[in-house]
Amino acid sequence: MVARVKRAVKRRFLRWTRPSRELSRGDYGNLVDYHIHTKLCGHARGEPEEYVREAIRKGIAEIGFSDHMPFLRMRDERLTMAPGELGRYVEIVRDLQGSVDELTIRLGIEMDYFPGEMDEIWQAVEPYDLDYVYGSVHYIDGWGFGDSRRLSTYEGKDPDDIYTRYFDVFCEAVEVGGFDVMAHPDVVKKHGIRTSYPVERFYERAADALAAADVAIEINTSGLRKTALELYPSFPFLRVCVDRGVAVTLGSDAHSPEQVGMDFDLALRFLRKAGVGEIATFSGRTRTMRRIFGDAEANA
Repeated sequence: MVARVKRAVKRRFLRWTRPSRELSRGDYGNLVDYHIHTKLCGHARGEPEEYVREAIRKGIAEIGFSDHMPFLRMRDERLTMAPGELGRYVEIVRDLQGSVDELTIRLGIEMDYFPGEMDEIWQAVEPYDLDYVYGSVHYIDGWGFGDSRRLSTYEGKDPDDIYTRYFDVFCEAVEVGGFDVMAHPDVVKKHGIRTSYPVERFYERAADALAAADVAIEINTSGLRKTALELYPSFPFLRVCVDRGVAVTLGSDAHSPEQVGMDFDLALRFLRKAGVGEIATFSGRTRTMRRIFGDAEANA
């Protein structure tokens, strides 16, 4: 009961303070938001042009659309675009790139990791010149743990087992998935579950895998809009990754236009606290680091 009340208070506080916490156009100017969806996925709203206009209003220098890659073995119109819509998605983003001068728009995709299916999944995107590919873990042994419509499926499951298997799959995705960035790295906490195990052991294993594979992570602000009410990743997880030299980028996971760049003030606070002065940007699947503030400010 107490925990629920605390979450409700925090949720209201985050919502009420967002207008006053919004960054200035100057602060947004060096940033990117690489995690933006379209309504093709079935659970986002608004036209792509509206997301672009919001980014322009805020002064964000660069954005990227990274909608959910179609699944090959199942179809859920509330989770991803249909296989036949992938080409249309690419066309929509390319049209925006050719019609907007105020900011840079990148073409990305959010690709779920499915063991044993990745060769076929990569073949599906081979015809398209993507700027970056997000890797995501939304499924553990076929169980869609992140699906908010199926919270009852948590009943009877051990949180310790969930965390263990999530990080098993996460590390496997990092090692063999071929991704540029791992999205929302600790999304396993999305619905508020916590493990009794020391989380440091999970973070260290994941950070070691990321560093060895030279795969970046994102600070994803959407966790503040979920039951977890935290950024993805948590600060201790981010700190371990930074200590191992893992590159970091930014994403709002926007599913509606007003969410573009949302809560980036808190993401920047994380970066400064972790001593990170640059973020990863992508073009043609080549990573370039962009300085966002000086060393003194990064360690302030």
